[in-house]
Amino acid sequence: MWLGSCASSATAAAALHKPVAHLRPLLRVSASCSSNSSPAPPTVAARGPSPSPGVAATAMPSPNSAPTTPTTPAEETTAAAAATSGFRLTEPSFLESLMPKKETGVDRFLAAHPEYDGRGALIAIFDSGVDPAAAGLQTTSDGKPKILDVIDCTGSGDVDTSKVVKADADGAIVGASGTRLIVNSSWKNPSQEWRVGYKLVYELFTDTLISRLKKERKKKWDEENQEAISGALNQLNEFEKKHSKPDDAKLKKAKEDLQDRLDCLRKQADGYDDRGPVIDVVVWHDGDVWRVAVDTQGLEGNKDCGKLADFVPLTNYRIERKFGIFSKLDACSFVANVYDDGNLVSIVTDCSPHATHVAGIAAAFHPEEPLLNGVAPGAQLISCRIGDTRLGSMETGTGLVRALIAAVEHKCDLINMSYGEPTILPDYGRFIDLVNEVVDKHRIIFISSAGNNGPALNTVGAPGGTSSSIIGIGAYVSPSMAAGAHCVVQAPSEGMEYTWSSRGPTADGDLGVSISAPGGAVAPVPTWTLQSRMLMNGTSMSSPSACGGVALLVSAMKAEAIPLSPYTVRKAIENTAASISDVPEEKLTTGHGLLQVDRAFEYARQAKKLSLVSYKISINQVGKSTPNLRGIYLRGSNACQQTSEWTVQLNPKFHEDASNLEQLVPFEECLQLHSTDSSVVNIPEYILLTNNGRSFNIVVNPDNISSGLHYYEVYGMDCRAPWRGPIFRVPVTVIKPIALSGEPPVLSLSKLYFKSGHIERRFINVPVGASWAEVTMRTSALDTPRRFFLDTVQMCPLKRPIKWEAVVTFSSPSIKNFSFSVEGGLTMELSIAQFWSSGNASHEPTCVDFEIVFHGISVNQKVIALDGSESPMCIVARSLLASERLVPVANLNKIRIPYRPVESNFCPLPTSRDRLPSGKQIIALTLTYKFKLEDSAEVKPHLPLLNNRIYDNKFESQFYRISDSNKSVYSSGDVYPSYVKLPKGEYTLQLYIRHENVQFLEKLKHLVLFIERKLEKEDSIPLSFYSEPDGPIVGNATFKSSILVPGEPEAFYVGPPSTEKLPKSSPPGSVLVGSITYGVVSSFNKNEQNQHAPASYSILCVVPPSKVDDNKEKEVSVGTKKSVSERLNDEVRDTKIKFLSSLKQENEDHKSAWTELVASLKSEYPKYTPLFAKILDCVLQESTSDDKISHHKEVIVAADEVVDSIDKEELAKLLSLKPDPEDEESQKTKKKMEETRDQLADALYQKGLALAEIESLKPDESTEASAKDVFEENYKELIKWVDAKTTKYGTLTVLRERRCGRCGTALKVLNNMIQEDSEQPKKKLYDLKIQLIEEIGWAHVSAYEKQWMHVRFPPSLPPF
Repeated sequence: MWLGSCASSATAAAALHKPVAHLRPLLRVSASCSSNSSPAPPTVAARGPSPSPGVAATAMPSPNSAPTTPTTPAEETTAAAAATSGFRLTEPSFLESLMPKKETGVDRFLAAHPEYDGRGALIAIFDSGVDPAAAGLQTTSDGKPKILDVIDCTGSGDVDTSKVVKADADGAIVGASGTRLIVNSSWKNPSQEWRVGYKLVYELFTDTLISRLKKERKKKWDEENQEAISGALNQLNEFEKKHSKPDDAKLKKAKEDLQDRLDCLRKQADGYDDRGPVIDVVVWHDGDVWRVAVDTQGLEGNKDCGKLADFVPLTNYRIERKFGIFSKLDACSFVANVYDDGNLVSIVTDCSPHATHVAGIAAAFHPEEPLLNGVAPGAQLISCRIGDTRLGSMETGTGLVRALIAAVEHKCDLINMSYGEPTILPDYGRFIDLVNEVVDKHRIIFISSAGNNGPALNTVGAPGGTSSSIIGIGAYVSPSMAAGAHCVVQAPSEGMEYTWSSRGPTADGDLGVSISAPGGAVAPVPTWTLQSRMLMNGTSMSSPSACGGVALLVSAMKAEAIPLSPYTVRKAIENTAASISDVPEEKLTTGHGLLQVDRAFEYARQAKKLSLVSYKISINQVGKSTPNLRGIYLRGSNACQQTSEWTVQLNPKFHEDASNLEQLVPFEECLQLHSTDSSVVNIPEYILLTNNGRSFNIVVNPDNISSGLHYYEVYGMDCRAPWRGPIFRVPVTVIKPIALSGEPPVLSLSKLYFKSGHIERRFINVPVGASWAEVTMRTSALDTPRRFFLDTVQMCPLKRPIKWEAVVTFSSPSIKNFSFSVEGGLTMELSIAQFWSSGNASHEPTCVDFEIVFHGISVNQKVIALDGSESPMCIVARSLLASERLVPVANLNKIRIPYRPVESNFCPLPTSRDRLPSGKQIIALTLTYKFKLEDSAEVKPHLPLLNNRIYDNKFESQFYRISDSNKSVYSSGDVYPSYVKLPKGEYTLQLYIRHENVQFLEKLKHLVLFIERKLEKEDSIPLSFYSEPDGPIVGNATFKSSILVPGEPEAFYVGPPSTEKLPKSSPPGSVLVGSITYGVVSSFNKNEQNQHAPASYSILCVVPPSKVDDNKEKEVSVGTKKSVSERLNDEVRDTKIKFLSSLKQENEDHKSAWTELVASLKSEYPKYTPLFAKILDCVLQESTSDDKISHHKEVIVAADEVVDSIDKEELAKLLSLKPDPEDEESQKTKKKMEETRDQLADALYQKGLALAEIESLKPDESTEASAKDVFEENYKELIKWVDAKTTKYGTLTVLRERRCGRCGTALKVLNNMIQEDSEQPKKKLYDLKIQLIEEIGWAHVSAYEKQWMHVRFPPSLPPF
């Protein structure tokens, strides 16, 4: 996703797959603007926009107010500097620069047509969710509601409200969280049925808001905990004063209990981790509409605030346009929408400030501050949240498709989408198919950001920069914006594209960027940020700026009854855009130029009577049938060495409702074709175009052009209406790389001079055999810090662009070194750019010397796949460029285990939000996988078919979640799975795939999924290398390193991992995964020996079948010492016992049969302990719903029978003996005795639990002393045989301490048990913990633990 930067003039915007909240804070935009002399950031930084404080509404002076204070010397200095640069701000022009509109002619247009300010235009904002409470987003300029609907399209705010309850006599209901809730008696509910659900509120908030809330909530919790610690300490001090030297055992234990309480409180503070409170959601039908109320008492910790009965009920936002605020603490607004007849409620919040900022740029209306209005203050909005809170703010396919459905349902005129990703295939995928339908059939104008991955070429992303139906927007910065919004010391003399704005062309030759618009603004942000506005920049901001401009155009066209079509609007804005540069190649950066709304309107007026038609271009190279291209793109030395011929198929495209007789049949245009350079691109002069289309050929002859980038266009002009401008264009991009020489090949660039925003591009034919490059960059002649963007891009068919990038800051003249992998034989663009605002206060250009050296070691197999046998694999290595040091290093550090689904379910989705505009209902396929971890590990799912593709994917969802046996969700993900740390245990992974075609889904019902597990560092497997094929077996001829002479091959073997090194839980057929490198960096870092080259390759190893277990054969041979008759009797006995455990006691007849069998077996085997242990197990598994006391008495009887069957003295004697380790019989006897001891301990443990339960079920009866003695005697017997404080038996120790009134000691033992248990949480232990805490009286700890119970033990899995 593209995210706008809340950034300063010295900070780049970039495309990141993570929420804004994770990024670095940058320059503050405030009344006090700092210069570029701030401390230098890290030398090499990742590119990333980041949030920073903005300009609060109260800090903005009115444009009508006059200054009342004298000018300060600092202001005079700033004014002098501005005058020197030729650019001077006034207060009004400063405010105008915060929301730029002059650059796109909006000011001229609105001055001429004030009533065409967006009125009548409806914009769908596909983004992270718009805050309806934000400044400027309440009403339009003509008094209408600004936001007509607010929708969460992702499902991340969904709450299951299918559970129905009724109120008791006091008007109270029990919420889904278990909380007793008072219903407001004035609420109308004819059915008296209340639907309930709950949500962990942090699941609705952004990371930034959660961080703030955690700090504030922890502060309050710490105060309460410190008060409890003080109380516990006072109790301990008073006890010590009263009993200075306690000799009595009971007094010692009492003192120990007080100390344990104190220790528990302190440890509780150390382990504090706030997972947030639970909100209860209640839904009912009032006879007219569904109503929603929310109980938020847990948020502020004040029982008088947030009560359900005090909540003003909401209904679907589109009906009443009302929203709620969770609490004053969070200041976060939310909307509720009800689906599926009340069974599902969507709680809608925003997942970042991004969408609100975008909406504000497009359409904010500030009647008291008109200079800060958005571009189209009269336009209305719907908010379609496509960013999923579960994924930070990443978009999902489900969100994208639902957003399109909503836009069509609301009959929107425009869509703005400031999100995007790199893509494998341009203009391809499920979302793109649906977008084409929305644009072509429903006539919605779709505008989207081009991306923030510049300045290199081929960096436009999907969908904005790669899709024919979408208008992709680049980001422009004007001198006014630089001086005002960005507060630079000295503004540039002319406008330019932001350095980071993505560039074309696309992989299939299309231009990529349609037009440009201002890419920065100070605009509204959500209320939870605790400010009104902030600065952000990015193509995320240029897109709504353009969208707002087009909304003005739509408003005017509707008012003047001009037929509205995405086709004519696009032609109007492209053909009237103001050129930003006269250099043809800059079209790949700026598109057709800077949007000019006033000119576009005049064009639309003039084109009022023209056909509503678009022109689809499909290009093939002569002699090739595939692929179908949208432009001509020659990239590489071979393509530029010969003339090529291309066939262009030009087809007019009408809207789906066009009339055959009135529009299609009469359509005919005589077009004159033009080439921007006929010496390179040759074309015919004219074509006659009819509805069925026309083809023509283009001949490209690049023989005589110089090396570097060249851009040409072929375009058609209407002979009868040349004023229309180009009605279609064929982009022709030619990149002629330079060839390098030398051993190794090197490119040296000396004395390159840079000023702010300057970009140097070099295109290099990367030598065949190169696999990495080493770069040295030297700067000189700089008087202030300078920031540079370094990019390299290579294009490979059916792959995302191969991109390396770095941001480097030079605080003073110095040298920086880098190394990165390259693909030999492919053209590489090297882009060096001084950041647009870096060094702008200096009059000295930066002098740069740059050297790039190519190295490489070629191998005969790029991916090494070891087949699981003992045989090594032969690798043949060559160096084709220069002598290289061959130092192979391979390591296996992950394992992938394949799984098939254990269950697959198809379900037509019931709600209208999943019904396509065509009327087809989307079907969901849910695949369930089961996997088990023997130890805690970091894992992630891996779906080779679907992962890493969101826009270029024919399926609209690949959402997954991992949950444990308690239904606690540990991880959720989608296109980009991430690792999660899981404890030991069994897990369920559910995969959710959507499409309307059930036949496609049927093919995926057995989809293979891999669980990829990271190996611990000590478990990773380094592989060995050999110079002989028998090396792995005989253990000699190890291969370490060698010097490769150019052209001379050298062979060696990589050996498989030994069986002993295979990780635990690696079933046969699983795959060990790692990497292998061959070379070392040589051009720099001379002091670092064997720094591995950055070029690494995959190495895989199939886990072989397991070895035959010899011990089993030995056990069989030992067992054969018994006679046949004895062995038969044993088998019969064991079979009877096994049959006993399989009997179900579901009714009286079954129970009677079970009892008879038990009596029979007891008489047949009266002293056989395993039989009595099995009987005890069966009794424990019996249902206890009827008479719990009788059940526990049965347990006691069964446990006593186990104990009585054992000769404890003989057992103790045998256990005390040390058996001979070489005597198999004595070892077997010892093992049998240990099993008997465990059966004895289990019986004593279960008896103790049953005795404690009986006591708890008779709290009002006076317990006899003999009963207490039984419990105590039983416990003392248990501790003779085992450590009763371990995880297995510790519960009984906890209950014993609790019976003795020592809750502190009991809690300490219980905490240790929980901490030492490496498996998934056990609910009974946490229930017991809360009981102990409440008995002690720590209300704040109890509330904290109860919140965690909803995390650890939810009643059900959440909706997808």
